[in-house]
Amino acid sequence: MFKKILAPVDLSEPEMTQRGIDAALELVKANGGELRVVNVQQLMPVAFMDFVPPTFDAELRENTQRELKEMAEKIALPPERVTTALRFGQIYPEILGEAEEWGADLIVVCSHRPTMATYLLGSNAKTIVRHALCSVLVLRD
Repeated sequence: MFKKILAPVDLSEPEMTQRGIDAALELVKANGGELRVVNVQQLMPVAFMDFVPPTFDAELRENTQRELKEMAEKIALPPERVTTALRFGQIYPEILGEAEEWGADLIVVCSHRPTMATYLLGSNAKTIVRHALCSVLVLRD
C-alpha cells in the first residue's frame, strides 16, 4: 500500500522521534517499501548572526547530518531502503517539499496534544495534514 514513507524527526524530542520511526518502520516492513528520515533546522534570524561564530551553519549541518546518519544506521532495514534528508527553513513547508520531491505516499508525523497555544498559533502537524499531497498518519502521545 505505502511504498515511500517519510518520517520527519525532531532531534530534540528523542522519545517522540523514536515513536514515529517505529510506526513508520512497521509500515515499511509490512509493505516492502522505503523510509526517508527528514529533519528540518529552522533558519537563524538575521538579528542573531552577530552572536554566533562564522562556522555555525557548517557545524550545525555537519552535526545534524551525523545524528541523522547514526539514527538511520539503527533502523532495522537494509541500508538501501533507508535514506536521510536535512533541510533548512520553516518546518511544515520543508516537510511538504521533501515529501513531494521524493514522491512520498505517506508522511508519519508525531504531534503533541493540542494546547491553547496550538489552537491560537496552529501546529506543524495540522498544516502538514491540511496541505500534504499524500496521506498523513498523525501519532499522538
